[in-house]
Amino acid sequence: MKPGRKRTAAVQKPNSNQRYNLAEAVSLVKELAFANFDESVDVAVRLGVDPKHADQMVRGAVVLPHGTGKTNRVLVFAKGEKVAEAEEAGADYVGADDFVTKINEGWLEFDTVIATPDMMGQVGRLGRVLGPRGLMPNPKVGTVTFDVSKAVREAKAGKVEFRVEKAGIVHAQVGKKSFGKSELAGNVRSLVGALVKAKPAAAKGTYLRSITLSSTMGPGIKVDPGTIDVEA
Repeated sequence: MKPGRKRTAAVQKPNSNQRYNLAEAVSLVKELAFANFDESVDVAVRLGVDPKHADQMVRGAVVLPHGTGKTNRVLVFAKGEKVAEAEEAGADYVGADDFVTKINEGWLEFDTVIATPDMMGQVGRLGRVLGPRGLMPNPKVGTVTFDVSKAVREAKAGKVEFRVEKAGIVHAQVGKKSFGKSELAGNVRSLVGALVKAKPAAAKGTYLRSITLSSTMGPGIKVDPGTIDVEA
C-alpha cells in the first residue's frame, strides 16, 4: 500500500543525520504527528549497558510531572484495613483471591498492579500471566508496599516503570501530542534523570548513547543527550 502524503511529508522533514536539542525535537514531534487522533509521544533511550549481566540491569520508576495522558487502571491486592486505604486513594479494583481467580480466567482490565507484601504469596501464583506483560508487582519499583495510598496516588498521577531491554534500550511513553511543549520536555527530562540516577556502577563508557523521540505514527527524532539538563 502506498504511504499517504502526510506520512511521506512527515518522514522526509527531519534530518536523519542531525541530533536536535530537546526543545527542537519536541516541536518537531508535535508538528509531524499527522494522525487524526491524539497520538502518544514515546521516547527510546539506548544505554551503554549489557543487560545480560545482572550488575548492568537498569530498572526503576519515575512519576512524570505532567502525567502520561492516559487513564491508569489500578488493581490492588490487599486485605484488612489496607482495602479501605486503597479505595480511598482511588484504586479501581481492590481484592485478594477473587482477583487471582478472575485473572487466571483471562480478566486483564488493568494497567498497574500493586500488592502489600503479605499478599505476594497469592499474587506470585499469577507470575506466568503478569510477568510477560510487565505487570508483576515488584518492590524495586514501589508496587510491593504497605504504603498502599502513596503507591496508588503515584500510579494515578503518571508513574512510569522502566526496564532496559535485551538490546540495551529503554522505551517509555512521556505524554500525548496534545501536551504543551514544556510539558513534554519536562517529562522527558524527568525520565532521563531517573535513568541517570539508576546508572549501574558496572556501566563503562558513554551511558546515554542515543535518545529518540517519536509520536505513534510519526518519524523518530534524534535528540542530543547533552541538551537534556538532569541532576546526576
